Amino acid sequence: MFDLENTLFLSDLDGTLLRRDQKISAYTAKVIPALIEKGMHFSYATARSRHTASRAADLPLSLPIIVYNGAAVMDSRTGERLFSRQFAPQDARMILDALLAAGVQPIVYAWRETGETFSYCPDAVNAQTRDFLLTRRGDVRDHPVQSEADLLGGEVFYFTCIDTKEKLEPLYRQFADRFSCVYSRDPYTGEQWLELMPADTGKAQAARRLCEYLGCKYLVAFGDGENDCSIFAAADAAYAVANAVPELKKLATDIIESNEADGPARWLWEHYGD
Repeated sequence: MFDLENTLFLSDLDGTLLRRDQKISAYTAKVIPALIEKGMHFSYATARSRHTASRAADLPLSLPIIVYNGAAVMDSRTGERLFSRQFAPQDARMILDALLAAGVQPIVYAWRETGETFSYCPDAVNAQTRDFLLTRRGDVRDHPVQSEADLLGGEVFYFTCIDTKEKLEPLYRQFADRFSCVYSRDPYTGEQWLELMPADTGKAQAARRLCEYLGCKYLVAFGDGENDCSIFAAADAAYAVANAVPELKKLATDIIESNEADGPARWLWEHYGD
């Protein structure tokens, strides 16, 4: 068992720490703060932004969090960017041109002088993307634009595409060798997603930087999806929830209870609680 002083414990959120209702349970909300109080270095690594992650997992974290699948490490309390990646302007332009040529209207995330934004053309996005944007109504990052030419303002660091497999799979094959890509189905809606990030961006890279930043020697990870594979391969120990995809289970140190059964919190309490 890894000692609390030198170990970073990182959990994915959706499908791992969060239940199907996209919330943490009362049990997890009780156990995780108690373990943090005991000295556990606990945080999460998620595809979500800090804004949506903090609403779903309202935990008293003091450590930085990994967001956007590793594209940024942010202060959990202030939102300050500690580490981040962004596309070279020419790469962002090339990606956008390819997406539009394929008939795919993306959501484009960027760091701007006014703050973090996600941009899209309201009249051009498809129904699936529109449904997703409705879940972000009132978000301070919301930045609709009038034309495709305005999508690339600021330092672009993330593209989200929600469309058919027929459109997205060729794009995934086109970009997978050059950039970091996540090609998967949304665990809640079943819609096909393609997410694009700068090369060498991922949860594993961000986790290593966070360990160095905190002075932690060991990494213990929890997850359920394809986007957790890199961090599982990099971790000293990795635990897949029972509902995890087969690819991740093959990389796991062990299989624990599902997200619906509070697998990560129960495992942590069993090994580090009173």
